Amino acid sequence: MSTHPATNNVTGDAPATETTASGQRDNMAWLLRQFASDTTGVTHAVLLSRDGLRLLDSDVDKDWADELSAAISGVASLAANITGPTHKKRPARQVVIERDDCLIFVQSSGRSAAFEGHPGNERGVVDTVLAVIATMDADAGTVGFEMGRLVQKFAPYMQIPVRVGTGDEVR
Repeated sequence: MSTHPATNNVTGDAPATETTASGQRDNMAWLLRQFASDTTGVTHAVLLSRDGLRLLDSDVDKDWADELSAAISGVASLAANITGPTHKKRPARQVVIERDDCLIFVQSSGRSAAFEGHPGNERGVVDTVLAVIATMDADAGTVGFEMGRLVQKFAPYMQIPVRVGTGDEVR
């Protein structure tokens, strides 16, 4: 049975899209927790604002999630400010950090209007970043693929989804 309050079905299907910011946050939180529990090797997931504040997490210790969000924001910012062969600064699609104790994945996840009270809210939207912690033996390709699928599931809650046409930039 689903643990999401707006859904009481035995299939665990995603809840219906809510139109209020609170409902959107609840749905996104449910999707994030589902991703963390269903993706082999993933131990934690945090959705953060580009300015480093935790927005949602998969039941992570709040102090650690706040610390992780601040650090991941720096990683995402550094990656976005590296010029590529075209001499343009573009956000990295994904950054993978390999440590002795875990793999950390960082991916831009679009601009969302679901966090209206957030301090970094600019013109009604917040730029978001997805951070995922996985075990050392996790299949990096699978985790990255599933992160992309999660970002696509977030699309109904985003004002500007992360995937854009060739040549267009995502802030």
